[in-house]
Amino acid sequence: MPIPGPGYAITARVEAPASASAAGDLAVAVGRVGGVVTAYDVVEARTDTIVVDISCNALNEAHAEEITAALEALPGVSVRKVSDRTFLLHLGGKIEIQSKVSLRNRDDLSRAYTPGVARVCQAIAANPADARRLTIKRNTVAVVTDGSAVLGLGNLGAAAAMPVMEGKAALFKRFAGVDAWPVCLDTQDTEEIIRTVEILAPAYGGINLEDIAAPRCFEIERRLRELLDIPVFHDDQHGTAVVVLAALRNALRVVGKKFADVRVVVCGVGAAGSAIIRLLTSEQTADVVAVDVDGIVHRDRAGMDANLVEIASITNARNTSGSLADALVGADVFIGVSAPNLFGATEVATMADDAVVFALANPDPEIDPAVAHQHAAVVATGRSDYPNQINNVLAFPGVFRGLLDAHARDITDTMLLAASAAIADVVAEPNPSFIVPSVFDTSVAPAVAEAVRAAATRDAKESEPTGRPA
Repeated sequence: MPIPGPGYAITARVEAPASASAAGDLAVAVGRVGGVVTAYDVVEARTDTIVVDISCNALNEAHAEEITAALEALPGVSVRKVSDRTFLLHLGGKIEIQSKVSLRNRDDLSRAYTPGVARVCQAIAANPADARRLTIKRNTVAVVTDGSAVLGLGNLGAAAAMPVMEGKAALFKRFAGVDAWPVCLDTQDTEEIIRTVEILAPAYGGINLEDIAAPRCFEIERRLRELLDIPVFHDDQHGTAVVVLAALRNALRVVGKKFADVRVVVCGVGAAGSAIIRLLTSEQTADVVAVDVDGIVHRDRAGMDANLVEIASITNARNTSGSLADALVGADVFIGVSAPNLFGATEVATMADDAVVFALANPDPEIDPAVAHQHAAVVATGRSDYPNQINNVLAFPGVFRGLLDAHARDITDTMLLAASAAIADVVAEPNPSFIVPSVFDTSVAPAVAEAVRAAATRDAKESEPTGRPA
């Protein structure tokens, strides 16, 4: 079951009787309703009363209110104020711009701005490729969204997507030194999005598409890749796929199986599921079966959109039909990027021996991890409070660091597979509780960046024309 975590952390300013048992009484009250005390700070002290800030983790907003009520129920205790620490962290936003150059005097200003900057503008006009060398373009990524699929919350719109895009930009900087900026578009029209990104692109070295709903996200990415001379990467698709494949590489090492011998069930055929399936087929996986809300995807199923038709053409070699439960019978691997609480221990028991279960729906997975562990050898989730968290931050900072360093104009499956292998290889000795590195492992982003840069360099050499023109 979920445990209280920092995502719902509160700090309650409490006035209580000044007694030897005050701290213990407050902590016990929080613990009695399932909260976890993380800090206790005395703010004021008088002869008969004390004022303390008691910080604690909760399960959700309702649980935070329950904790507050438990504190107020203590004799002589009053809660003056409750602060949500997540909202406090977001006050004023999470990112800022800083100048890389000093502007101390008239000389500095003359070089950084007018009149000196005019010479640099002319140089770029004469040779547009110099924009990478003489501007922020070489290290800057646009994080683009229309707010139509924000986390697991649905269509919240552009403004409500800003906190996620700011967080993404902060992660880019923290883990790979990449300067990223939110570009939240107040339109969900495919053509408007494509055109807007196209005309914004000259300022950026790469485009990271984020939280755009399927199936529009597929066309937007495809068209932008055709139009632009910089890499376009839809993180919900490819970032997830890269980390899932990395985790699966190590999970199969743990259970002693190979891609060429396993049957994988992928539940959820939206942006993430479709990209996972395509990378799995690149690994020549023995059999991949896709399942969506209407059951197993197969070639004879009616009413499929273009994406599902393509998925049907590359999966389900036996062309079976049926439900998720039917698909799981005899399967070696389950990968869920769908919805919570879809199956239980009974279905896992029908899977092959030493089964692998990746239940990645967030915040509530397709199956309770504790239940999955009853029969599966390796279990992963998308949550930070369980082992084996599948987290995109393992991929996208290093991927873009490598793309920018290589001055890449595109991104290919070769690069994605190289990134996946690099993440997996950081874990030298995987075990059932450790198949992917920590997001704070400082070796991950450099390893991914180098793998992507090398793959991009190889791709560029292979695409160079050979021989002399006739």
